[in-house]
Amino acid sequence: MSTKSEFASKFGLVAATVGSAVGLGNVWRFPAEAQSNGGSAFLLLYILCVLFLGIPVMLAEFSLGRGSKSDAIGSFLHFSPGKKWWIVGALSVLASYLIMSYYMVVAGWTLEYLVESIGGGLYEGTAGIGHEELRGVFSAKMDEYISSPVRPVIYTLLLIAINIGILLGGVQKGIERLSNVMMPLLFVILAVMCVVSLMLPNAGEGVKYFLAPDFSKINASTVINALGQAFFSLSLGMGILITFASYYPRDTRLTRTSVTVAMASLLVAVMVGLIIFPAIKSFGLDNEPLEGATLVFVTLPEIFVRLPLAQLWSALFFILLFVAALTSSVSIAEVSIATVQDRLKWSRRTATLAMLLPLTVISTLCALSFSDLSSVKIFGLTIFDFLDRFTTDILLPLVSLGVCIYVGWFAPRNLLRDQLTNEGTLHSPMSRVFLLIIRYIAPLLIAMIFINNYL
Repeated sequence: MSTKSEFASKFGLVAATVGSAVGLGNVWRFPAEAQSNGGSAFLLLYILCVLFLGIPVMLAEFSLGRGSKSDAIGSFLHFSPGKKWWIVGALSVLASYLIMSYYMVVAGWTLEYLVESIGGGLYEGTAGIGHEELRGVFSAKMDEYISSPVRPVIYTLLLIAINIGILLGGVQKGIERLSNVMMPLLFVILAVMCVVSLMLPNAGEGVKYFLAPDFSKINASTVINALGQAFFSLSLGMGILITFASYYPRDTRLTRTSVTVAMASLLVAVMVGLIIFPAIKSFGLDNEPLEGATLVFVTLPEIFVRLPLAQLWSALFFILLFVAALTSSVSIAEVSIATVQDRLKWSRRTATLAMLLPLTVISTLCALSFSDLSSVKIFGLTIFDFLDRFTTDILLPLVSLGVCIYVGWFAPRNLLRDQLTNEGTLHSPMSRVFLLIIRYIAPLLIAMIFINNYL
């Protein structure tokens, strides 16, 4: 009988997995992609990519984790002892750890903005000024908050401490308990903010702007962008899905779980679009860039300041962002913790501290790459940007490619079918289709993403 920790409930299992997938990328990246790639034409492509790339690759990772009841490295060792396939798992652990090192910094920014929203500091000096002045004020505040050599480090260290506190609780009392509270909260806040945005003047124009497809903007690059959005919005290639699936009970229906997670991720993207596009159209900001830090820390505060109860809506939004960041950071951290627990037989406490305490140094270096260490370059990039590019452009596609090739061609012959049917107790008519996609289509599409990153 396995002594491996397991999620205590089906709801907790799904909430934790959805929490691992729904992160800052759903808010930061999707609106910019939709804005520049034909609105709902891009959304349609994104949905197709989730269905035909995301779900099959997710099932490949689920099968490795649940089938082996082991970590990202141990899953390959379990099915192919003595072979070198464990390197794929090791790369996923490396990717997740490097991502965690700078993700803590970004999560710290969201916490700082939440504090500044509640305290009112974010909106000081904004009364009665116009668009250009407002944009200048919020751009200056972003530079002040992010480029400070002190405050980002403090909030980063606080995020690391919060993660340690949660992860010391283990799978059920830490990760699952957090997800059971935070994921419903996230969707409630999303729903409230959707209603508020849709009640703004000219909100219908914003909905049309978002949902009216412009197929003239669809080209090969748009397809690659949609593939990338599907790829990153589901946390593929990080070892998270393998790790979490190792905590799934044997009777978990993997296909149903993968579809639920994928639909939740798509729902978040649509709801974010229905918050942002009506708001920017209502206030005449639809020509502003909607990408990354500029969207979150400049454009959206400019929208909030124009609303009654600006601090309330601002605080709600940054609570939403913080929830997404926290559930994702905990999930990312669990990959390396589970690996050292399983490989080195360390206690939960020792593994958690051994993996997260070094971040107090590594993440601090990332935080300082916008201030005191901005002159330190790796291949012409700051420490933060180098880790971001190296993980997202190289490691994640490489790991997912390795997972597909392994599950499709080198894993035990019936691994995928056995896991999708729960050892023959369920009917899974799509298992052969999923295997076909994993063997032939997914590797080709992932290779296209990888190649596109260097063209």
